[in-house]
Amino acid sequence: MLKFAVLAASLAAAATNAAAAEPSPPAVLPPALAWSGASGKLVVPADDPWITPAEAAGFRTTPRYDEVRGWLDKLARASPLIRVESFGKTGEGRDLLMVRASNSGTGKGGSGKPVVLVQAGIHAGEIDGKDAGLMLLRDIAMRGKQGLLDKVDLVFVPILNIDGHERASPWNFLHVRGPEAKGTEGNARGINLNRDYAKLDTPEVRAMVALLRRLDPVLYIDCHVSGGFDMQYDVTYTYAGWGKYARHRATALWLEQRFGPGVKAALTRAGHEPAIYPSPIDTRDPGKGIRYSPEGPRYSTGYGDFIGVPTVLVENHMLKPYRQRVLGTYVLLEAALKLAAQDAGRIAEAKAIDRADRPVRLLTRWAPAQQPIGWVDKFKGVAFETYASPATGRLEQRFTGRRITFRMPIIGQDAVESVRLPQAWLIPAAQTEAIEKLRLHGIAFEPLAEDRTLPIDTVYLHDVKLAPARDGRIPVQARFTHEAGEATIPAGTIRVPADQPLGLLAAALLEPESQDSFLAWGLFPEVLSAPAGTEDFVMAPILDALLASDAKVRADFDRKLAADPEFAGDADARMTWLAARLPHRDAFSRAYPVGREMRERQPE
Repeated sequence: MLKFAVLAASLAAAATNAAAAEPSPPAVLPPALAWSGASGKLVVPADDPWITPAEAAGFRTTPRYDEVRGWLDKLARASPLIRVESFGKTGEGRDLLMVRASNSGTGKGGSGKPVVLVQAGIHAGEIDGKDAGLMLLRDIAMRGKQGLLDKVDLVFVPILNIDGHERASPWNFLHVRGPEAKGTEGNARGINLNRDYAKLDTPEVRAMVALLRRLDPVLYIDCHVSGGFDMQYDVTYTYAGWGKYARHRATALWLEQRFGPGVKAALTRAGHEPAIYPSPIDTRDPGKGIRYSPEGPRYSTGYGDFIGVPTVLVENHMLKPYRQRVLGTYVLLEAALKLAAQDAGRIAEAKAIDRADRPVRLLTRWAPAQQPIGWVDKFKGVAFETYASPATGRLEQRFTGRRITFRMPIIGQDAVESVRLPQAWLIPAAQTEAIEKLRLHGIAFEPLAEDRTLPIDTVYLHDVKLAPARDGRIPVQARFTHEAGEATIPAGTIRVPADQPLGLLAAALLEPESQDSFLAWGLFPEVLSAPAGTEDFVMAPILDALLASDAKVRADFDRKLAADPEFAGDADARMTWLAARLPHRDAFSRAYPVGREMRERQPE
């Protein structure tokens, strides 16, 4: 074990030395827009004993993990308002740090007040939230802003993707203006943590989901930096489904009606240019519009929506200077604390309404609407010109720094597919990985105490395709058919009722049509296996008998032979096609292992 630890340390040191030796990328970013905002006064003088590392560096660099931890430990020793603890480990064994700021005592259970949970660095190259949070914690502990904690506690995660953070390089996140060296998008395994909330493959997101369950925050904020195109807006933010397409409406309305206007006013007063995050349809042609669409629980915002926690995605604009972005994040976080304190009761009511909701359908597919659902009449953009790139052989953008406005369409989504939810899902006891993930999510379930005969909908997969590998998985795509019947379900089978506060999350994970289902993420690879075979001299006469006894199968077979000459000439394909129509089905091949216990009466 020691040899492996030494080897890992050597490889990490070699990677760090190689990164230090590599040449920096050329300066190609477009000109930065001039900015001078009142939030600049938040930066302390160079001789201040509590200056943060980023401030001390003039926001040219951002501190590494050990420096962040040392600075926070020092602040905690100096202030009774601050406590630092670990809430888990990264894949490489580093402590995941959380800071609780409270003026009512910071014992193990906290103060009992509502909690605002803020996380930074889920993408380690988008690290604005870390340095903004350090400044805000300093001002709460040492500069008279402890009143922000009168009605709420702040829990701050400075870096979620620590392993990626420590792989800092100027070649990471080339589209983001500062700091000089940035971490990676993926963690130590290259997995994007903000695609992992549903499947829970990473220790970092498993720890964050456990923290969400433990704190049940009144507000959850996830700090990012955008991609896209150049624009005048510097601090943008959004919510699951941009509010309009949220699965839970009460918390979405609070975010739209209270959070958005509140932080926009605070940011505007501080000299920033805020907006709802403009997710581009086409970065090469900004005028095509911005996208509003539903979200699944793979994302932090989508997950927050599914569990009934108001969740905000902060997307600072990539081309704004690092100092400006950090200061804007500070203003947003301070405003968020004030809003959460003021509206804690209203938020609790909204959460209770959403968690009492029992939807009977789950939207699983959507497509862009044919007509815009709205317009931004004076979208604050930046002009660009094009040039012929020798590298790409096509015209590429070159943003000029000239401010423009234009009318921007908002492209919404139309529902394409939804599924009616069952009474419960039935998972064989042998499916331990799926069952453990449900437990980590906090979804209620129980094993059947005895055999039960139940009305069951069984799902079969057809036209199965494996999508390109991403986020540590090989996703599965398929067409599905459903067969209703009655089956005896053995004792020990896990029954997951739809009638529970997390019933919609359970549906997103267990309904095969869901884009974030365990099946879609490849958690049931056995369903892709071919059925067990037998010798051709045995199977051929059985299939001959099937053709002779079943007129429909014979007619379908003849049509396929006539329409598909390649199939007609492939003996194995013919046998496989016919074997799938035998009365006996393989228990695993192309059969979704999770049964759907049907409702006695299907509500609409």
